[in-house]
Amino acid sequence: MRIFVHISSQTLDLLDDSGALLRRYACSTSKFGTGTEPGSNRTPLGKFRIAEKHGHSAPPGMIFKGRKPTGEIAAHSLEGDHVTTRILWLDGLDAENANTKDRYIYIHGTNAEHLIGMSASHGCVRLSNADVIDLFDTVPEGIEVIIEAGD
Repeated sequence: MRIFVHISSQTLDLLDDSGALLRRYACSTSKFGTGTEPGSNRTPLGKFRIAEKHGHSAPPGMIFKGRKPTGEIAAHSLEGDHVTTRILWLDGLDAENANTKDRYIYIHGTNAEHLIGMSASHGCVRLSNADVIDLFDTVPEGIEVIIEAGD
């Protein structure tokens, strides 16, 4: 299996080993565009792997700080940019994106589900809380992730 994130269509595809589409999720990448500069809040491009998974069995909407559950459930709202429900922490495999893990770039749930499908994040790849649970439960640590600008 592998994951493809398409910036232009704001979709995340889960493919099987033969390349066949298993699932397509709407996602949200950075409202600041793409890039790898520390502090830029941009979504990096290239090849990655899921280095760590956090949030096993956390309830939908659980807010995480430092990858630890806070005990607080996020309301769906316009306010705040919460990391919720599950975290799949990305590690860059290319020289250009090798700082991705240090930048804390994740695939994660969000309290702003109404912005899924639009460029709205601060660098991470956001999914709805239901979709991030489905993806989290389906993929293992170490799976390849490709983030590309086009379809």
